[in-house]
Amino acid sequence: MSAGELLERSLAYALGSVAQARCVGLDRGTPCAEWDLGELLDHLDDSLDALYEGMSGGRIGVLPHADRVCGFRTRACAVLGAWAAGPPEEVLVGERPLDVRVMAAVGAVEIAVHGWDVGRSCGRPRPIPEGLAGELLSVARCVVGEEDRGVRFAEPVAVPSGARPDVRLLGFLGRGPPTRLPRTAVGACPTGAPSL
Repeated sequence: MSAGELLERSLAYALGSVAQARCVGLDRGTPCAEWDLGELLDHLDDSLDALYEGMSGGRIGVLPHADRVCGFRTRACAVLGAWAAGPPEEVLVGERPLDVRVMAAVGAVEIAVHGWDVGRSCGRPRPIPEGLAGELLSVARCVVGEEDRGVRFAEPVAVPSGARPDVRLLGFLGRGPPTRLPRTAVGACPTGAPSL
């Protein structure tokens, strides 16, 4: 699967989860214990802004957070449009060049896994589709190193042998089996992927 396809499928998955956020309070707890749902949605917006900036060299104007679902859709469409328009071959992250396909693949991990977080927070967890999760797990294993554990990622969570790809992906990124989430929570967040 190409980086563009990964990104497109991750955005489609996350859109389904984010749409559920209209039905719940933004102060709900999330699998990212230091963030409530509103903060997690803000983080997703920041991730989409960074992806768009990298693909287009431009920026999406700050959208009001009154309707985060509509804002997420708008940003997702802009990211896909920038990809379809033909992004540059590489982007600068600070002073370091990064292949735009790597940026898109890492962004796909970030978007899909945080989409899963949003679904859980809304009380309607949705499994990441099997084929997509398997591809994202391959990406995550390439970009998440031991030096990231305890800083941007929690330690991996053991999963049963033969577990579905989405369970393996989530376990690799420090997410354990679903538990009841508190309305608000504090602590460290095992993020879905390196923040862009």
